[in-house]
Amino acid sequence: MDSLFGDAAERLFAQTCTPQLIRQAEQGQAPASAWQACEEAGFADALVPETLGGAGLALADALPLALAAGHHLCPYPIVDTMLARAWLAHAGRPQASGSIALAPQGWAVQAGHAVAANVPWVRCAGHVLACIDGHVWLLPAAAAAIEPGGVHGSLAAPARWLLDHGERIDAPAGLPALETLAAAGYAALIAGAMDRVLAMTLDYANQRSQFGKPIGRFQAVQQQISVMAEQVWAARMAAQLAFQGRAGQPQRQLAALGKARASQAVARVADIAHAVHGAIGVTEEFDLQLYTRRLREWRLAAGSESYWHARIGAQALADDADTVSYLRSALFDKEAA
Repeated sequence: MDSLFGDAAERLFAQTCTPQLIRQAEQGQAPASAWQACEEAGFADALVPETLGGAGLALADALPLALAAGHHLCPYPIVDTMLARAWLAHAGRPQASGSIALAPQGWAVQAGHAVAANVPWVRCAGHVLACIDGHVWLLPAAAAAIEPGGVHGSLAAPARWLLDHGERIDAPAGLPALETLAAAGYAALIAGAMDRVLAMTLDYANQRSQFGKPIGRFQAVQQQISVMAEQVWAARMAAQLAFQGRAGQPQRQLAALGKARASQAVARVADIAHAVHGAIGVTEEFDLQLYTRRLREWRLAAGSESYWHARIGAQALADDADTVSYLRSALFDKEAA
């Protein structure tokens, strides 16, 4: 899983995406310098073909970057941008620049305006790539009318655009739907963030003493942390599954499985982390709440586990093959035995 690419991303995000920067972004200060450093490192074009100026990485090779972005809670949509730029390049629009948020769901058209109740990353993105009435639009965030979302610290918000300010993208057949891109991206972000939450919880359990010894030595706490670790590693495997694809593009069913399993782990991991930390975990000055709030938001983004389980189940029921053949062919592109 480790790679030179992933190590470089880890170092950059550790230096630039500090808890202070995250708090500033939640208060409305755009992380412009941090994004610029990421852009200059070439991470945003990691999946764009080399012939079009990108690094031309395979999707699986970009997973360490996505995990690192979640681990450091990057307050800008680097994973969305990486996936969106590759998608746009294959759609004949390789000149896309700036950060791009994926917003595949929840849109309506009202009097020439595109309206959504919760646009991911809109408070810090340069553009939004949206699916509106079956068509893909690239919308400049600067042209949006953004309203308060009512969710503390969220980088998403209700927004509306005059469609005349956007660019309609006519993508060729064969490219994945935007919700497939978003599902894969959030699966990796969730896995990376949960890995950090587990590390924070282990550190706290070994430092906090009660009855003369660290609470991490109590069997009840150890049992809860072991459950937490199981969920974290399941989410990591789910992210690996979601980041399998061709030409830098995820496969629909693998992304669906990855997002469903990662989202399913969120509540258990966040609940155990706060149970171990106690009251201090929810305080503003403690970093844990930054992660658990974002995890709960990402659980729902691009569809929760119930949404993706329903999609997977519907396709499985519509397939005439037996279960093993379905898994081999529909999910893993293997010829049925």
